[in-house]
Amino acid sequence: LRDSNWDAKLDWEEVVISIPKDRVIRNFRGEVIQDCSTVAHECAAGLMPLSIVFSEKLKTLWQLEFSKHNGNNMETWLLVYQRALEPLQQYNIPVIQLDKNESKEAICKVFEKVNTGGIALDVFELLTAIFAAEDFDLRADWSERFAALKSHKVLETVAKTDFLQSIALLVTFEQRERDLAAGKRSDETAGVSCKRKSILDLSPSQYRLWADKVQQGYQSAAQLLFDQFIFAARDLPYRTQLVPLAALLARLGSLNAGTRAKLVRWYWCGVLGELYGSTTETRFAKDLTEVLAWLEGGAEPATVTDANFSASRLLSLSTRNSAAYKGINALLMRDGGLDFLEGQPINSQVYFEAAIDIHHIFPKAWCEKNDIGSKRRESVVNKTPIAAKTNRIISDTAPSGYLKKIALQAKIESAQMDDLIRSHVIDPATLRNDDFDQFFATRAEDLLKRIEQAMGKSIARDGFLDTIEILEGDEGHSND
Repeated sequence: LRDSNWDAKLDWEEVVISIPKDRVIRNFRGEVIQDCSTVAHECAAGLMPLSIVFSEKLKTLWQLEFSKHNGNNMETWLLVYQRALEPLQQYNIPVIQLDKNESKEAICKVFEKVNTGGIALDVFELLTAIFAAEDFDLRADWSERFAALKSHKVLETVAKTDFLQSIALLVTFEQRERDLAAGKRSDETAGVSCKRKSILDLSPSQYRLWADKVQQGYQSAAQLLFDQFIFAARDLPYRTQLVPLAALLARLGSLNAGTRAKLVRWYWCGVLGELYGSTTETRFAKDLTEVLAWLEGGAEPATVTDANFSASRLLSLSTRNSAAYKGINALLMRDGGLDFLEGQPINSQVYFEAAIDIHHIFPKAWCEKNDIGSKRRESVVNKTPIAAKTNRIISDTAPSGYLKKIALQAKIESAQMDDLIRSHVIDPATLRNDDFDQFFATRAEDLLKRIEQAMGKSIARDGFLDTIEILEGDEGHSND
């Protein structure tokens, strides 16, 4: 309600939002984005509790408080009342009784009419019913396509709604292009979108027009990810980023070297900037429009310009739950990380056959014994992709000890072992001396350089070394 032009902009299907029980909205880092824990904060945010809609007393008290915070703006309140509160209070739930002998087409039509503006059912199920009325079996079509997609291990978790979103992006993008070609102003054109309404507006003919191209787009995306050493769905930083990536590749077809380099940079900015964790549908639409313009010589897309990696983030990246954590380990393999035992590049064959996974460099048990705090112990800085067999040799042994074991089993000299270690941006001397503090500081800096190269932008180091120095005094049992 804070936006003076909210009535023209508002999508009424999204007028109600959910927030945490404590009424404080935070991002993935735990930072407060919006605080609605008091009535004053609610008014400042322009968010009214749905729970008071049917209480005239509470609603009136809230209205008075809102007016106090917004200069007695009764015009806004009246619009809210007319557009949202009054319809909600007067709404009657309809009931339609269907005979079991009704035709499939009639049932589908009712299903479409009732649910398009009602309960948010699975959009794929609803579109399946809509398409069935025109004798198109969407479920069977998707089943065949998914069988082909999941032959690529990195695409095994692609959802049917992801596929529909990619198609909706392309259909609405083409409509926008037609509007512009017809001389319409930018603010008069159809919006590029993959929201629920845009998907439900798809016709079977539009689906048929784009489905093969989008399927190829997802398969091309799998190849692009393969080239970035992202081989399996569990290592995919963001499944959601596949939606615009597949749409872009479906639209572009073949790639030249320059286009490919820009797409790769856009991809890593999204991953390492951690931009696909929320409000993704809006970003999908911006990405399709802005990346295509960028590839034609336009300005950098928002995903590239907005992307930022804080040096201190290295201290909190500790599990696969973080997109950047998975991304950094893919970069280590892509940029020449070698298997410690075999000395081979970690390609897809080695990755699966050797069961490559992300493991500690200084073992957890060793860190605990030597009072290394959990922040540094579990940080991505102390992790690297290595084979299961290598990890068994490492066990809980000090680095100086396990390097000798690996070199002996691999039948290589110390100098060769050092080269393998350096391929993971690790200073061999810090491992041979069991010097965790120096190891952590130098590897953190080297990882930041890798991230800068992938994102094509510099990362501020302000205060990062100081933070590390403070952590170097941590107690290993402090559970920090």
